[in-house]
Amino acid sequence: MTTMTVSGRAHVGSPAFEEFVAARSSRLLRTAYLLTHDHSLAEDLLQTALTKAYLAWERIEGDPEPYVRRILVNTFSSWWRRKWNGEQPTDELPETGHHDDRAGESGDLWDALGRLPRRQRAVVVLRYFEDLSEAQTAELLAISVGTVKSQTSKALAKLRIDPSLVDAEGGPTR
Repeated sequence: MTTMTVSGRAHVGSPAFEEFVAARSSRLLRTAYLLTHDHSLAEDLLQTALTKAYLAWERIEGDPEPYVRRILVNTFSSWWRRKWNGEQPTDELPETGHHDDRAGESGDLWDALGRLPRRQRAVVVLRYFEDLSEAQTAELLAISVGTVKSQTSKALAKLRIDPSLVDAEGGPTR
């Protein structure tokens, strides 16, 4: 059993929580990575979400994955609402890392998704990468199904005209 210190108090780890983390953390990490586009940030995001879930574990009823996924998306959204996220301007660009494991997506699509507003990106990730229904996505994001539909429509419209996804004649690149 794991012992976790929270607010100066030691808590004995729940076997059910440990089983949940072992069984589902890779899927949740994939979602975090699709939202952040950064392995380190995705790991931090997932760790934060799991910590919040651990603190509420005894109150979670039924399948905990939708609850944890909601924490994940809400935490992602709140991180980006902050005015400063640690970036510093510099005269030199950093070396680009290797992105061979981009969840199987092409670089052009990956870049185009990164240019979408955060809510639109979250809707696209949940609908098309996580294969959630409109109702599940709406519930997870605490928005209406109509908002999911409109955000999806706007996101797909932006992707259709994204320069990296359109060839010189105005058609799709693939």
